[in-house]
Amino acid sequence: MRTQRLDTSPAAMAHAAELLRRGELVAFPTETVYGLGGHALDEAAVAAIFAAKGRPASDPLIVHLAATGDLPLVAATIPALAAQLATAFWPGPLTLILPRHPRVPLAVTAGRETVAVRVPAHPVAHALLVAAGVPVAAPSANRFGHTSPTTADHVLADLDGRIAAVIDGGATPIGIESTVLDCTTTPPTLLRPGGISLEALEAVVGPVQVRTRPTDAEQHGLTSPGLLDRHYAPDHELWLFSGPPATALARLRAEAETLLKAGLRVGVLLPAEDLVLLRDLPVETESLGPASDPAAMAHRLYAALRALDARHPDRILARDLDDAGLGRALRDRLRRAAALVVEV
Repeated sequence: MRTQRLDTSPAAMAHAAELLRRGELVAFPTETVYGLGGHALDEAAVAAIFAAKGRPASDPLIVHLAATGDLPLVAATIPALAAQLATAFWPGPLTLILPRHPRVPLAVTAGRETVAVRVPAHPVAHALLVAAGVPVAAPSANRFGHTSPTTADHVLADLDGRIAAVIDGGATPIGIESTVLDCTTTPPTLLRPGGISLEALEAVVGPVQVRTRPTDAEQHGLTSPGLLDRHYAPDHELWLFSGPPATALARLRAEAETLLKAGLRVGVLLPAEDLVLLRDLPVETESLGPASDPAAMAHRLYAALRALDARHPDRILARDLDDAGLGRALRDRLRRAAALVVEV
């Protein structure tokens, strides 16, 4: 059975909400990427999310709520720090790690006694959560490990026939996943950079430690999604050149020339200014937008990767980006998407 493509009319939203309450899976837009929603307190629905994505049980899900006031439904306690962050950044692209309420199935949390929670800002996501009236577990609506979806078409390319419906709310505005912050540690720990920058968090709560790789204690269950070394990846191999921008671009160009001489198809993903310097090469290109506009690059990242993938290059080449503000999240996604990082 094909997946239903729904609009955002009141009737369609009511239908989607009823599907969620019945334990069916519905993909929907958030301000970050499209999420694959299932009733977070329904163990069968949670199991269906993992099955549809091909997601390992060790990778936890983020629970989405309609409002901060719903936190007691899924969190055993609400630390003062979490309340402060919720006031500052919710609704919005920030996920908080909190103590798990016993009513949340352990399958949602990869067996851990913490739960990842956020209140999305996208009007369609908010309307759906209000209409459904239940907490909704929603990882990105794509095949596990694949490039995240920022349009309904991306969702259907990966999951058509595997889920009940997708709500087409257009392209997502931010384009990369939420920031994940562990509020059960002192100081709090940034686990995944995303739509809220480290600098913005520290301006509100002071020092934040950073840990973006699993610990030995997480062998059988991760604290947060987005910690795996290989993730967000296109189907075709991506090489990422890391170093001073001019040096990295020169090394990328040399690699492209070598591949072209060998008769291979080359895809290139770069800021707009860099692409101008490669216009004499017969390569497939996708622009991220101006290097001076990290928000524009974040919005374009996954769509550009999917567009290059669709042209079936033998290799995709990209260069690393600045590790500050939203650039930290862009660098994180590119490094996890890369089959090889070439330090220059």
